[in-house]
Parts: sequence; structure tokens; C-alpha cells
Amino acid sequence: MTEQIWAEPSTAHPLRWRILGFLGVAQLMLILDITVVAIALPHIETDLDLSRAALTWTISAYTLVFGGLILLGGRAADLIGAKPVVLTGLTIFAVASLVAGLSESAGLLLGGRVAQGVGAALLSPAALSLVVGLFAGDERNRALGVWSALGGGGAALGVLLGGLLTAGPGWPWVFYINVPIALVIAVALARMLPRQQVTGPRTRLDVFGALLVTASAGTVIYALINAGDHGWRTAATAGLLGVGALGYLVFVLWEKTTRSPLLDIGLIVRRPVATGTFLILMATALMIAVFFLGTFYFQQSQGYGALRTGLLFLPVALATMLGADLTGRAIARLGARALGVAGLLAAAIGLAIPALSMRPATVVVGVTIAAAGTGAMFVVASATALGQIAPHEAGIASGIVSTFHEFGAALGAAVISSVAAASLAANTLDGFTSGFTVAAVAAVAAAGAALVAAVLTPGRQPRTA
Repeated sequence: MTEQIWAEPSTAHPLRWRILGFLGVAQLMLILDITVVAIALPHIETDLDLSRAALTWTISAYTLVFGGLILLGGRAADLIGAKPVVLTGLTIFAVASLVAGLSESAGLLLGGRVAQGVGAALLSPAALSLVVGLFAGDERNRALGVWSALGGGGAALGVLLGGLLTAGPGWPWVFYINVPIALVIAVALARMLPRQQVTGPRTRLDVFGALLVTASAGTVIYALINAGDHGWRTAATAGLLGVGALGYLVFVLWEKTTRSPLLDIGLIVRRPVATGTFLILMATALMIAVFFLGTFYFQQSQGYGALRTGLLFLPVALATMLGADLTGRAIARLGARALGVAGLLAAAIGLAIPALSMRPATVVVGVTIAAAGTGAMFVVASATALGQIAPHEAGIASGIVSTFHEFGAALGAAVISSVAAASLAANTLDGFTSGFTVAAVAAVAAAGAALVAAVLTPGRQPRTA
């Protein structure tokens, strides 16, 4: 890792809090671009005549590229400085958002979403690097708290904003709105950000490793999406999953032998980090299941508008933040294992409610309970993965957690979409049966993950400075 030279706290940048505001809005925009699009999906499907696979890729393409390249973006910020990487990421994200909004075909839409993922992968880790560099001591803790709160609020704002924009000017505006915001932030940061001096050895970027892990994950996601149409036990599905697994194996071997690895394989297999990545993967996958279930049930099965659907999801978003807040307050006292298992069981119970009774009221109640559980899991995952590692490993460990967060969203969208498609094909019924099956499968997955978490998650650790 290289080191970026910043001013000492006594000569701290006078505009650091204003810079934090712009960076926080940028991060909020990246997180929001998952949930804001989820609400618009039924309208995008109708207007562009998208297939189920293309519709699923509208979510998965963004999160897959975002997650697959985020470690590369962080390493680029280390090597050439965070400022140019942030500005480049903002520019790419703005142009890609414009392309996605102007799309009149599935290919152009998915191309825009892929490019958005590239911009997000550059912007997010570099922006966090700037936050860490601009602040010190207690101010840094406060700044990171603001950063986390803005990111966590993305889901809440996304559901409402997605409903407002889709019901108002139309779904292209869920992409258009990013363009002026990104450009204003880029112009402001270009003027305000301090110059940086990057010292240390000039190691090369592990571009091959980043592309390899992204391609491997993409192959697995492709296999899962196709399984809904072609079957889960077909040779094509098994072959694609095998190719993906082989790609992961090659990635591990490459990271162990290359001179400048993207990540330390020894770190990711440690029990706390491995458990944390498993929990963040499950939390994000279940969160996406909640949004897919509610979005399509309310808009397609019940005929609700986008705005009404967005308003119905406000309790879900608030429950997510409440679950995270309460878990953050209690984790030192109760320990990660108990709260992680409790969060997964809450998700299982919440998702079981619509599986037993698929009505608007029970769907809202059920997914709200499930959202509180996933909110708790986000905190437990981060605390488990990052709580017992050396300070010099915190950056790469955070990048690993962020990577699996995005992969979880891509995986959740693929599995839930395929389960719904398989259910419809088998029963030749409407979205009611499909929603029932999705909720049941997600509930079983959450319950199974609770058993795994009970075994893997480390017990309470003594508090350290």
C-alpha cells in the first residue's frame, strides 16, 4: 500500500466539512441507484419490452461491476491519488447515467448500467480515502459516522425517490437525475480538494485479477438467471457454474503468485473476515429479495402505482435503519453471534409471513420485519469482519466487505428472479404464486443461514482500545 500525504490536524483543510458533504451526496447517489431502479423495474420492463433475464441484469450488471472492480478502484486511489480517481469516477457515472436514461433497447440500458458500475467502483473507495485523509482524531470518527449514515439512508431515499420520479416525469429520470448532481459535485470538488503527494513504491494495478473475479462472478450470475428458464439441473446450468468455480480457483492461484495482488487471500479465509463476508452477502441478497418481492407484487399483482409502492416501502427502509442502529448499540454487550443469528431469524420470520398469507397488509408487515433483520446483519457483518484485524489491514478488509455487499445484490437478484420464473412456468399462474414461492425460498435461505452463522460467527470478544 502507498501512502498519501495530508496536512496535519493543526493545518487541516478549512473546507473539509463542505467537502465531506459533497462526497457524502456522491456516495448516497451510488447506493441509491440500486433501490431507486428497483421501484422502476416494472415500468422499464413494459416500455422497453425487456425479457426477464434483461430485467434482472438491470440490477445485477451494476452491482456486479461495482463489486468486482471496487478493490481495483481503491488500489488506483492509493497509486495515483484519490482526487483524480474521484473526478474520473464521477464523470463516468454521469455519462453512463445519461446513456441509461436515453436507452431504447435492452443492450443500451445494460451497457449504461455496466458503465455506471465502473464509475461507482472508482468513486466509492477513493471518496472514502479522501474522508479518512482530510480528518483526524475525533473529527475523523464524526466524519465516518456521517458517511455511514448517508450510505445507510440510500435505501430509504431510493424507494421514495424512485416512486416519485417514475410516477412523475417517468422512469428515465431515475437515471437523468444523477447527471446534474454528479457534474455539480465534480466541479465543486475539482476546486476544493487539496493537492496530494503520493509516495512509496509504484506497484502495478492487478487489472487481470479484477477482471478475472468479475468474470467468474458474472458467469455464476448468468447461470443462475438462465436456470429460471432452462432448469436448475440442466447440463448448461451445471457447466456454467463449473466454469465460474474454475474461474474463482484461477483467481486464488493468481493472487497467491502475482507480485501485486488485488487482495490477500490469507486475510479473506480468516474466520472473522470469512464470516463477515458471508453475512454481508446474505444480508444484501435478502434485502434485494424483499425489494423484488414487494415491487412486483404491489405493482403487477395488485396494480398499485410506483408512488404508492414507494410509500408502502418507507416502513421497510425505516426498519432497516432502526435494526442497524439498535444492533450498533447492543453489539458490544450481546456479541456478534447472538445478534447475527437473531437478525437472520427475524428475516426468516418476516419472509415467512407473506409466504403463509400473500395479502398487501401481510406483505408490508412481513418485509418490514425482514428488513429490520437485514439491517442488524449489516452491522454484525462489518463488526465481525473488521473488529479483529490489524489497523494496517483495515482498508483491504473494508474493500472485501464492500465487494461482497455488491455481489450479494447481484446474486440475490439472479436467484429470486429465477425462482419466480420457475414458479410461473411450473404453475402457469400469475404473480401471486410467484411471490409466494419467492418469499418461501427466501425464508428458508435465511433460516439456513442462521444455522451457519450460529456455528461460524465468533463469540463475544473482550473489548479493546
